Amino acid sequence: MSAPDRTTAVELDAASPLAHHRDLFLLPPDVVYLDGNSLGALPRAAAVRLGHTVTGEWGHGLISSWNSADWVNLPRRVGARIAPLIGVHPADVHVGDSTTVTLFKTLVAATRLRPDRRVLVLEPGTFPTDGYVAAGVAETLGLELRWCDPADPAAALDDDVAVLSLTHVDFRTGAMYDLAGVTAAAHDAGALMQWDLCHSTGAVPVDLTAADADIAVGCTYKYLNGGPGSPAFSWVHPRHQEAWSQPITGWFGHARPFEMERDFEPATGIARMASGTPPVLALSALDAALEVFDGVSLDVLRRVSLSLTDYFIALVDERLGPTFEVITPREHALRGSQVSLRHEAAYGVVQALIERGVVGDFRSPDVARFGFAPLYVSHVDVYDAVDNLVAVMEHEEHARPAYAIRNAVT
Repeated sequence: MSAPDRTTAVELDAASPLAHHRDLFLLPPDVVYLDGNSLGALPRAAAVRLGHTVTGEWGHGLISSWNSADWVNLPRRVGARIAPLIGVHPADVHVGDSTTVTLFKTLVAATRLRPDRRVLVLEPGTFPTDGYVAAGVAETLGLELRWCDPADPAAALDDDVAVLSLTHVDFRTGAMYDLAGVTAAAHDAGALMQWDLCHSTGAVPVDLTAADADIAVGCTYKYLNGGPGSPAFSWVHPRHQEAWSQPITGWFGHARPFEMERDFEPATGIARMASGTPPVLALSALDAALEVFDGVSLDVLRRVSLSLTDYFIALVDERLGPTFEVITPREHALRGSQVSLRHEAAYGVVQALIERGVVGDFRSPDVARFGFAPLYVSHVDVYDAVDNLVAVMEHEEHARPAYAIRNAVT
């Protein structure tokens, strides 16, 4: 794709099938927001719903809202909304804990399904939480944690591997694995396949059923726009659910939680992934936030995502040439919905852009990341972002002394 003037961006937006979805979000004026791969924008419906939940259901309904507002079934209802985005049955998705806690639960339960195998395999560039949790599980259960070659994870598989756990889209580079191909390789080795979908769900079509995956975990505050710290989801293939034994056996995962029985009996199906009381406020906001996907084809979502990322790459190539290295794969099948640029002063570049109203983020040691949430990012946003990036580099704004000190959150 060539990199023409801003008029082309306007024309691309006018033809976009998702153009009107931007109105569903509360976005600050004069801000180009390219950080939805870290924290999604606020859907207007979520703000309204949260106000009603706090004032109406909690404030006036008090404890009766567990029944009258059906708080008790929120994890199930929200899971059913997520299910079409990952290609699974609505009854097989649970939402409740943080991503970290959910990963701990799924990795322990998965290894219990392969008691004769003692190895967990991850790739060394995975999101730190995945690696930290896997290391903790390995230490707790006396397992071996094995790091694979990211370019060929199947090469690390053998008869000792219980679980291969990978992030579908790499958080630094935006590179995307072949979901079905890698899953098949894991199964050929007799291992279970777990996918971390944090950087793909809501921006990239995912079909776990078609890929025949075993387990998936994903956060909801990125492309799903659930808000900071919104709870994660988990999916377990139905073939494993009857034998599924996760380690945090709280009362909401009991078959009859309000019988208050002494001994634990797990609930049926995915409900046994539950542990403690559902986070009602967070789930209510997420429930409303997911409405922005109603009626949206994942194929259309992907088409818009690729158009945005192609356009960004083309503009960077044409206007900034060798100044930045585009480390995100250019091949569509290998790319998520972000573009990452490498530069030795990437932190300063990102901070200078933020000062100009273009919000991306930085990942150590030298990566500037830009996320393209197709429901609300426009081609005009892309053009304006690169235009500001050109100005930052021409005026050396990224070299300001203030940017030598990093913020606590980068």
